[in-house]
Amino acid sequence: MSSPIRSKITGMGLNVPKKVLTNHDLEKMVETSDEWITTRTGIKERRIADDGVSSSDLALPAALEALEDAGVRPSELDLIICATSTPDRMFPTTACILQRELKAAQCGAFDLLAACSGFVYGLTTADSFIRAGSAKNILVVGSEVLNHLIDWTNRDTCVLFGDGAGAAVLSAVEGESGIIDSRIHANGEYSDFLMVGTGSANPIKQDTFENKDHYVKMKGNQTFKVAVNTMSDVTREILEKHGITPDDIDLIVPHQANIRILNAVGKNLGVSEDKVFINVRKYGNTSAATIPIALYEARAEGRIKDGDLVLLVAFGGGFTWGATLIRW
Repeated sequence: MSSPIRSKITGMGLNVPKKVLTNHDLEKMVETSDEWITTRTGIKERRIADDGVSSSDLALPAALEALEDAGVRPSELDLIICATSTPDRMFPTTACILQRELKAAQCGAFDLLAACSGFVYGLTTADSFIRAGSAKNILVVGSEVLNHLIDWTNRDTCVLFGDGAGAAVLSAVEGESGIIDSRIHANGEYSDFLMVGTGSANPIKQDTFENKDHYVKMKGNQTFKVAVNTMSDVTREILEKHGITPDDIDLIVPHQANIRILNAVGKNLGVSEDKVFINVRKYGNTSAATIPIALYEARAEGRIKDGDLVLLVAFGGGFTWGATLIRW
């Protein structure tokens, strides 16, 4: 009897801008300090894309590396999912532009907007296509150029975010390795805690710029509390469903929002610090790109081995949150 089909991450790619913006650079821009930023966020620097660089520009090298790593040709892709809050345009989608640049035949392609939970939502969607037998190879990309959404005069938000892209190829496989399960949730009751205010409900007009509605706005304390609780809860939910304890997990790769959230989630779950992968120090919050970037680096550093249980967990504006459990 053959094993059930699972979707497995067979290739990964990474691309971050070369420009580094340090905390000391920010000291010259707003009233802040390296100590203030580091203590509250754990961030020391972030990458910033040059003017004219779009999300698809960042995504393309990451996607090409992931495809090469997986040994999958662009023509073999059945679907491209681009998780992003900063699409090149409203339409055509960034995924369609990426498909064109990859020369990926006429596979399906769409953007997915779930803010910082976007990559987990993307993996969950891709996994469903593969389990249903509708696809064999899917490219999932998290790519963000967030610096265009940041008010660089607001020290509460400008210190948090950076730009970057990460990609993964999911392929249909038989056996025990691959995605075991995913859980995704949302609660729109908290929608005004973290948002960018422009859209069909608030079209861009003259007072958009006066009110700074086109920038990220966040209620930090409220967002922190909900983030810690929901990330902890969804982790317990998926582990309990499969009879797994936090001690059984070899590595947790969380959304890299800030160090206080990551430490609080780890403490809530009762896991040791060495089981939580953290790279927020180097990149800040790159939204949908944080988890694929962190996962790429965790593998490169030898923190993930074949057979390991790996948990991805994310939280983002919406509010959205979710977790994916993987047997590597």
